[in-house]
Amino acid sequence: MPELFLGLMSGTSVDAVDGALVDLSARHPHVLGFASRPIDAALRSELLALQAPGADELERAARARRALTLLYAEVAAALHAPGVRAVGAHGQTVRHRPEAGYTIQLLDGALLAERAGLEVVCDFRSADLAAGGQGAPLVPAFHAAAFAHPARRRAVVNIGGIANVSLLAPGEPVRGYDCGPGNALLDAWSERNTASPFDAGGRWAASEAPDEALLAALLADPYFSRPAPKSTGRELFNLQWLDAALARHAGAPGAARVQSTLAQLTAESIARACESFGADEVFACGGGVRNADLMRRLQARLAVAQPGARASNPGARAPVVHTTAQLGVDPQAVEAVAFAWLAARRVNGQAANLPAVTGARGERQLGAVYPAPPAQTGAA
Repeated sequence: MPELFLGLMSGTSVDAVDGALVDLSARHPHVLGFASRPIDAALRSELLALQAPGADELERAARARRALTLLYAEVAAALHAPGVRAVGAHGQTVRHRPEAGYTIQLLDGALLAERAGLEVVCDFRSADLAAGGQGAPLVPAFHAAAFAHPARRRAVVNIGGIANVSLLAPGEPVRGYDCGPGNALLDAWSERNTASPFDAGGRWAASEAPDEALLAALLADPYFSRPAPKSTGRELFNLQWLDAALARHAGAPGAARVQSTLAQLTAESIARACESFGADEVFACGGGVRNADLMRRLQARLAVAQPGARASNPGARAPVVHTTAQLGVDPQAVEAVAFAWLAARRVNGQAANLPAVTGARGERQLGAVYPAPPAQTGAA
């Protein structure tokens, strides 16, 4: 008997709302449909602006939340099918400050339930945060359920605006954390210097070699050496952070060389996480897999073991970087599928956080539930 759920999400790249219709009746999720809608330039600009203090934030956030929710509803409508039990919707993170005890994702669960005509589960981070956790990352539990192998050490890397890793090993607790910037700095630097919101295929970054001194300075940020549990966002890794590093840097590297350095920063921080875990295999998902230059850098970096890497298994070969397509899930759909899975956990009364990942005091059911409206209700 099918167990149908919809998953909807928009990530730290703030470029689109992605949705997946998923059958969760079997051990591995079966994706029945995928849809995506771009976030228009005005709404994207506002969502990015709301990630920093500004005037009239409450009014602006309320308007952006409604506009974004209606876009979520469009994606839900494109995927609607008979028998869907619930929608899992992440919303758009605009502030993530677990050290201060809060996280904010913009989404109107009641409005989405009304427009979609379905039960909605959202606000997934708050219960974990209330229990002393980071509230993120949430996807390692899903990665473990869907992608773990009985005999191999797998790293699943989601390269969105921020990059996060799930570390899956037989007989060991699942680990995972945000390892650093993914596409966020690459996109922001590209937009500032080329007027393009992203560096298509990484071609601009590939035109130069990285500035090794600048790379070392960026990697000296305390976040990279901080032990997990940890999570981060644009509150840290933004253009102001980069500008401060450039102001301290001797010399003035050209814009293309800075872009190359940022690509190497993403590859380096991911590679360090995979190496410290001793990954046999690496599977990537998220928008970063479309950046051919970034994927090449990651594979090249993993092929060169650093001092102390793979110490527990010195004869191990460098892992090959694949995408999750080889595990049966389109890399663009993985996070949307994860939120369908998280909704199923909530609807079925099951815990979905991993305290070893988030640092929470214990397992918690995640998500606030908004019931489906009665049939024949009026418009919102």
